[in-house]
Amino acid sequence: MNDLKSTPLVLSRKYISQEKQTGFHVKKVNANWSKRTKKVGITGKYGIRYGSSLRRQCKKLEVQQHSRYDCSFCGKKAVKREATGIWKCKACNKTIAGGAYSVSTAAAATIRSTIRRLRELVEA
Repeated sequence: MNDLKSTPLVLSRKYISQEKQTGFHVKKVNANWSKRTKKVGITGKYGIRYGSSLRRQCKKLEVQQHSRYDCSFCGKKAVKREATGIWKCKACNKTIAGGAYSVSTAAAATIRSTIRRLRELVEA
């Protein structure tokens, strides 16, 4: 009897009856479903090809590339990648030139600090 309650068919009947009672669509959350990927994440599309270390490096870059970043103009987390090195804020519609996989690179941070230091020397 206990096994009957956990079968997918009974679970689907339960959700259908909830939908009829409330009139709203009930979203099934992990009803006997397994997670798709545990380690590979976005690089699961490559399957077994290219080797694990290359896929790990690729995962790091692709996660960086597809994530949202904070806008330096409006402060919202709305900056997304448009093309290689071109980033656009969806909130304030500003376009930023940055790195290929992230908005700012280590080299850009070094140059910014050098320019700031030189500007302070000239002003002083």
